[in-house]
Amino acid sequence: MPGNTFGQAFKITTWGESHGKGIGVVIDGFPSRIPLDEDMIQEMLNRRRPSNAAGSTSRKEPDKAVIMSGVFEKMTTGTPIMIIIDNKDADPKAYKPYADLFRPGHGDITYLSKYGIRDFRGGGRASARETAARVAAGAVAQALLKSEKVHVFSYTIELGGIKAEKIDLNHIENNIFCCPDQNAAIKIENRIKNVKKNGDSVGGIVEIIAKNVPIGLGEPVFDKFDADIAKALMSIGAIKGVEIGAGFEAASKLGSENNDAITPQGFKTNNAGGILAGITNGDDIKVRVAVKPIPSIVIKQKTIDMQGKKKIISTKGRHDISAIPRINVVCEAMVSIVIADHLLRQRTMS
Repeated sequence: MPGNTFGQAFKITTWGESHGKGIGVVIDGFPSRIPLDEDMIQEMLNRRRPSNAAGSTSRKEPDKAVIMSGVFEKMTTGTPIMIIIDNKDADPKAYKPYADLFRPGHGDITYLSKYGIRDFRGGGRASARETAARVAAGAVAQALLKSEKVHVFSYTIELGGIKAEKIDLNHIENNIFCCPDQNAAIKIENRIKNVKKNGDSVGGIVEIIAKNVPIGLGEPVFDKFDADIAKALMSIGAIKGVEIGAGFEAASKLGSENNDAITPQGFKTNNAGGILAGITNGDDIKVRVAVKPIPSIVIKQKTIDMQGKKKIISTKGRHDISAIPRINVVCEAMVSIVIADHLLRQRTMS
């Protein structure tokens, strides 16, 4: 199964399955003498862990990161960094009733068609469990970005059809949904409780911001910075759309409205999302992602089994109602990896 590696100068390869012995990542190309320890990785991984919210999974993995190589006395050595995260709370028996069924919204039917075999234990490689390895890699990337004073963060601007009407960054950490609008967060919580009661799930929109990104990262054709951002985020299982800057709204604007006027102090607006002609322009990188509802739902759905016979399925088990807010830090990780990759690629050119 190829396609497990991302990046050129900062290269990550994730491995492992949802209900296997563990998951992890190998990072190659990372510079030496950068401060890094397991606590730095753990801090970011803890944000991905389930909360006690009504819509969160009951699977409680400690997600304890162990650095196996590439670090000596809390400094990177320039050699490959390998990080292992054990699966401590795997329970594959919950998936045995669906071993012969294709779950709607999941990759069961496409995986079997492609490989002739599939791991029915939570989706195997297609499981969101794989994203813990990405977050670990993102924490390593942020160790490099910290030295460059680059700051990446995210927040929820819509969940379950309820939108944040105002953006107050002080509220992001004041609610479990990482929503910058406290009133919207209260409405979201009630919405989640009702959805869970009905056995359904919800999607939403996450916005990711990267500040102090240097000007000049990216290439003007196939290796555009925004193209790599889009690929990185679309590679996350639950993401179905990516907008950069004004995004789809730009389609309804006039050129005079969409162009960012340039002043001696910089750009007057940021419809470009910090990227022009595939190259960063020094403004904030601004990205939004559309997150689909979790496909595992209790509501009965039509499907077929592996023999092509009609069946009805109700997916019970330990599932989130929404990928948000746990997916937020995954998005931050992937954006951080792209920035780190392009920073190192730029250094080789200079």
